[in-house]
Amino acid sequence: MGYLAVKHLHMSCAALSIFLFMLRGIWMLRDSPQLGQRWVKSVPHIVDSVLLASAITMVVWSGQYPFAQPWLGAKVVALVLYIVLGVVALKPGRPKAVRAAAFGAAMLTVAYIVEVALTRQVVPFG
Repeated sequence: MGYLAVKHLHMSCAALSIFLFMLRGIWMLRDSPQLGQRWVKSVPHIVDSVLLASAITMVVWSGQYPFAQPWLGAKVVALVLYIVLGVVALKPGRPKAVRAAAFGAAMLTVAYIVEVALTRQVVPFG
């Protein structure tokens, strides 16, 4: 599998991961019983694992390491923030207002990640 194929796999998994996160966030906001389905608990982890593996593959193959390339480092830092916010948003036990705010912040963070990926600029909206 060539670099371009891995890049397309990565972008596809990113889009699917974002879609699944949005879907789970909407279900969380609506208190939907859909969140309890088995596939909802397993498929996102599989997609995210392939997403991470493809990212690591691209980094190794291209030699563009995250903190040597500022835009890639910004994506990694934002990704960690996105994961933390996503856990707060989707893990039961916190007040709905806190979870909703975390979901909104996570969506803004993922928008930043996508924009940095497209522009390769740490401050893409400037």
